[in-house]
This record gives sequence, structure tokens and C-alpha cells, in this order.
Amino acid sequence: QMYLTESGGGLVHAGGSLTLSCVSSGRSFTSYAMAWFRQQPGKEREFVADISRRGTIQYYADSVKGRFTISRDDAKNTLSLQMNGLKPEDTAVYYCASGLNSMEVRTVASVIYWGKGTLVTVSP
Repeated sequence: QMYLTESGGGLVHAGGSLTLSCVSSGRSFTSYAMAWFRQQPGKEREFVADISRRGTIQYYADSVKGRFTISRDDAKNTLSLQMNGLKPEDTAVYYCASGLNSMEVRTVASVIYWGKGTLVTVSP
């Protein structure tokens, strides 16, 4: 079992920045790829970014590429998402996630463990 707890969400003006964090406990954090997903109002949950075991590979959705940075601190069992240049369309509940793969976790179907989410609201 893996327990994921997100924090760092809040209200920010367009163009602003936020950093989300996800602390993991239970299953080995270092053995698996980790990811962020988000669910915008009225839409299905979607992939945002993932990072491989040991942090060697990062992959981003086109909608956030160049603005968001995913990172992991294996010593602290923590996953982070630095979000810059936020837009109103980034408003969503952001979820930390993990699956069974050490290299990637890019689809909802591949996720085994979810956090409860943290709300990010970007005002115009």
C-alpha cells in the first residue's frame, strides 16, 4: 500500500507561481515512477507530468511544457511540481499518483495509487 498526501494548492493570479508537494509513505517511493494528474471542472482527469525512478526522465503534457517542472527527493519521499506562468485554464484539483512502472505513469489506467488531491485556482 502507498499513501500519498498532496499540499501547496491555493488561489493565485494569472501569471503567478505555486509549488505542489506530495509526501509518500508505505510502499517504496524510490522504486517507482511518480506523476501529477489534474481534473478540471467538468472534465476527466488528465496527465500533467511524470518522473522516472531516480528522476532521470521527466515528461510533460503539451499544455504545461515549459511552465511546469516535476522533481523528486528520494531522501524525503517527496514529489514536487513547480508551476510558473499559471493560467486560468490550469485551475483544477491536482493529484499525486503512482503505478507499477519504474519509468513512466502517464495514463489514468496505469495508476495504482492516488492522493486525495489539492485544489489550484487561478484567477484572471
